[in-house]
Amino acid sequence: MAQLRFICWNLERNGAGDPEIRRAAAETLRRLQPDIVLRQEMFRADERGHTIFNEQCRELDMQGVLGPGACTAILFNPRRFHLLRDWSGDRGPHFVLPPTAITLSFPEAGPDAPPFNAVSFHFAYASAEQRQLEAEWTTTWADKGWEAPDGSRLVLPAIFGGDGNSYPEPGTAGDLPLPDLAAIQDRPHRLHRSRRGPGPDGVRVPDTEPDHTLRTAGLEDVARHWATAEGGNPTALARTVNSSATHGPDSRIDRVYVTTGLLPAVTGFEVHEVPLRVSDHHIPVVTVDSKVFADLLTSYTRTLART
Repeated sequence: MAQLRFICWNLERNGAGDPEIRRAAAETLRRLQPDIVLRQEMFRADERGHTIFNEQCRELDMQGVLGPGACTAILFNPRRFHLLRDWSGDRGPHFVLPPTAITLSFPEAGPDAPPFNAVSFHFAYASAEQRQLEAEWTTTWADKGWEAPDGSRLVLPAIFGGDGNSYPEPGTAGDLPLPDLAAIQDRPHRLHRSRRGPGPDGVRVPDTEPDHTLRTAGLEDVARHWATAEGGNPTALARTVNSSATHGPDSRIDRVYVTTGLLPAVTGFEVHEVPLRVSDHHIPVVTVDSKVFADLLTSYTRTLART
């Protein structure tokens, strides 16, 4: 079975200016054999004419798009995907850390297959209200139009991955429990990861609204899907951020979502753990059957585009 591998990673501060950490990160990614890498915290990758970003692409033998402000990026395997559009100019002023959004074609699906959108996001750290706004605007890339060869306008399938700075909605067996806010010792962090709950008392609750928003828009958390699918594995719900005395328990902050029409192509999901000296986030890895992915693109429901 031919495979594709989609990877999401918030490499802390893009290696914190340390070339050795960046090289170790590149080696980690090479071992994972990615076809698409959705990156966050691309700090300073845009300096001196994108010197660091170009180096990171070259080390992986990939091409890439660095988003506005070097906040996020997407790298892709040019032997399997072709870049058709960069949506950076269409992001609007709604993001503290702007996403990277691109449209890619998959030539193995044939010349008439529609392309798909890929989005790397990093929702705001310090404000639940801002995250909610950003999640709502992120869903617009599941509603972007594309002109097909026959002249019709289509809504494209999409893949999203990033650091949600918030928690998945509860309710999936085996998922990590939401934190007890009172046990989070860092009071500003307690505020940042929570919101006022309903009712007159306004008790604060862990923030799960971005996850709810993305799923309401027709996206699915791939880890949740694989943990509950027939033949799947509940270990897909592993932590992506370690517990700490100040910031609370293990949590699944980093997530990958796809429009539900692409779910039949998923053949695996795992979280690859990395040492804390390299990054404070682990790496979600989605494995996809490339033939099924191609077939799904070829037969993708030709919904009339609304945007």
